[in-house]
Amino acid sequence: MPAMRPGSTPPPAPHFIEALRFWLKLGFISFGGPAGQIAVMHQELVERRRWISERRFLHALNYCMVLPGPEATQLAIYIGWLLHRTRGGIVAGVLFVLPSLFILIGLSYVYMAYGDLPLVAGVFAGVKPAVVAVVAFAVWRIGSRALKNAALWLIAAAAFIAIFALGLPFPAIVLGAGVVGWIGGRIAPDQFQVGGGHGAAQADYGPALIDDDTPPPAHARFRPRRMAMLLGIFLAVWIVAFALLPAGTLRDMGLFFTKAAYVTFGGAYAVLPYVYQAGVEHFHWLTGPQMIDGLGLGETTPGPLIMVVAFVGFVGAWTQQVFGPHALLLAGAAGAVVATFFTFLSCFLFILVGGPLVEATRGDLRFTAPLTGITAAVVGVVLNLAVFFAWHVFWTHGSATAPFVGGFQWFDALLALAAWLALWEGRASIMTVVLACAAIGLVHSLIL
Repeated sequence: MPAMRPGSTPPPAPHFIEALRFWLKLGFISFGGPAGQIAVMHQELVERRRWISERRFLHALNYCMVLPGPEATQLAIYIGWLLHRTRGGIVAGVLFVLPSLFILIGLSYVYMAYGDLPLVAGVFAGVKPAVVAVVAFAVWRIGSRALKNAALWLIAAAAFIAIFALGLPFPAIVLGAGVVGWIGGRIAPDQFQVGGGHGAAQADYGPALIDDDTPPPAHARFRPRRMAMLLGIFLAVWIVAFALLPAGTLRDMGLFFTKAAYVTFGGAYAVLPYVYQAGVEHFHWLTGPQMIDGLGLGETTPGPLIMVVAFVGFVGAWTQQVFGPHALLLAGAAGAVVATFFTFLSCFLFILVGGPLVEATRGDLRFTAPLTGITAAVVGVVLNLAVFFAWHVFWTHGSATAPFVGGFQWFDALLALAAWLALWEGRASIMTVVLACAAIGLVHSLIL
């Protein structure tokens, strides 16, 4: 049921401290991967607080979907930048990532120092079905808002088939959807407007602070001199940070994760094979089974899934004993910070430098139609991730050659269904659902 229209006037501009508290809260509740995180931001920023209209939200999301790197993090930076200039973007991005960095450092230490803990395994056993439900619910929620006509539904379905059945790479799907959107914008422009040409998408929520017709603030207007200055600052920051790293493992990590940051089209799963190949086979920072365990940690902690790089950095620096055998925790923490810093630095570059260009193209169908097509395709790709999650949770022993061996996990499926119903019918918060499933999983494991 659509949300009730809360009023006829835009809300007051949030104070910087109010926005800071929201971004910190988001960093702790951003479970469910990018789909879940974007759904939470939509609910909080578009529906509840009305800081930004749905069309402006989707325009920013379209841009972030095209970029390499975690789109949810970049979307948070973009909106924080629109609200409170450069400092707002930096705070939004840092606080979106920081809680998961500290949590992963702590969990990685427990993992390396104490091995398998039954209590932790039980909690994870309950969280995984919850993540399946959160991602599936978020795909439905975002798809129902972004896919406003048959043309966009067809693009989403084609994208799902392309990645699920044909195994096409994500960049090829993005390129194809962009071309289709560009052609469609010329042939049937009403079908490729943001929102699908069905009027003001935010009509149910009331006027927003940054509304459809709100002009870009002064700091969001394109100025070539400012762009050149920011590029120089980012290059200087990278050079200084890299120069401070000691030669060896940490410097190898800084260089590798910088390169990885620019090839992460399609999110974490697109870059994981690259990280696996380098971390396991080339640098020998960790083993294959450790990489799989790290992915499990990344899936069950808040923050972007690409934060698995923090686990890789922690284990790699610990294993290589970069500060000697008596400072393993310090080494691991340093490795996690290095991996995270050099992975996410590009996110701030793309938004703070490219944001004014994106704002300048708002409403220009030549630019928005390809992005609308890409957004529709990404819905299909994220649906593929939901299927991927469900397969690995419900058939834990399945493989590519024998996908359904080992029996179906009925308890996990029923728990995921209950979580879905709580989100859909009960309107429960994502954090409540995840914590409840974690508790159920712990009790279930102790009984068994």
